[in-house]
Amino acid sequence: MSTVDKYFELVDQHQQKFIETLREVVAIPSVSSDASRRGEVVRMGEWLQARWEALGATCKRVDPGKQDLHGSELDLPPVILGQYGNDASKKTVLVYGHYDVQPALLEDGWDTDPFTLVETADGRLVGRGSTDDKGPVLGWLLCAETHKQAGLDFPVNLKFCFEGMEESGSEGLDDIIVAEADKWFKGTDVVCISDNYWLGTSKPCLTHGLRGVSYFHLQIEGPGADLHSGVFGGTVHEPMVDLVHLLSTLVDPNGRIKVPGIYDQVMAETEEEER
Repeated sequence: MSTVDKYFELVDQHQQKFIETLREVVAIPSVSSDASRRGEVVRMGEWLQARWEALGATCKRVDPGKQDLHGSELDLPPVILGQYGNDASKKTVLVYGHYDVQPALLEDGWDTDPFTLVETADGRLVGRGSTDDKGPVLGWLLCAETHKQAGLDFPVNLKFCFEGMEESGSEGLDDIIVAEADKWFKGTDVVCISDNYWLGTSKPCLTHGLRGVSYFHLQIEGPGADLHSGVFGGTVHEPMVDLVHLLSTLVDPNGRIKVPGIYDQVMAETEEEER
C-alpha cells in the first residue's frame, strides 16, 4: 500500500475521531462579543496552540492588547502564529482562520443546544462554529496529524495565523500583521483564508472575494422622562424617528451605499466578471 493510500485509509478509519474532536471544540463557547466568555475564547486559542505544538509545530502567542467593550476593559484574545515545516525546497502556505464564534442561544431558533455538536439525518454536523470557523481551522490540524501518522511527507511548509476576534471586527490583528510582515510571515508564497463555506456537504469551493464591513456604535438621546404621545406627539422629536432618518441616509432602496467617497477605491467590474 502506498503512503497516499495509507493516508486516505486513516482518514476513513478516524472519521468518528475527527467528529469527536470537532465536538470538543464546539463545546468551548468562545464568543468574542460576550465579556463573560472572554476566558473561553482564550481557552480555545490555548487548545489550538497546545495541539499544534504536540504535533511538532513552532508556535508564538501574540497578545494584541486591551479592548474597551461597552465600558469594560478586557484583554484581547491571543493571536496564535505557527509554523509547521521549514523545507527550503517547498512552497510556504500561510493559513488564516479564527477560533471565536458568534453568540448562540437555544431561544434564537436552534433545534438543539448550539454548543453541543449533533449529526442530522442528512449527515450535516450542526453546532456553533462547526463551519465558521472551528471546522475549517481544525481541518488543517487533522490533515497534518494524519499525514504524520501515515508516514507521508507534508507537501508544503505551513504557517498559520489564528485569531480570536474575527467575529468582533478582528480588533488588534492589523497591528500584528504589519509588525510580523517581514518576520513571522516572511517567505510566504500564498495565503489561504480558511473561513468560508462548502457547496452542500460534499463539494468544497474556493471563494475569490468577499465584501468588507464597517460598523459603528451610535447612541441617540431623547427626553429625560417618558412623555405622553397625545400631549407631546408631533412637537417633541422621537429618538427612534431620528435614528430611522439617520439610517436612511446610509443606503438607498437598491442597496447602494450613499456615504460620499466610499466607492472611490472600488475597482470597476471587468468584462469577464460581468459575464
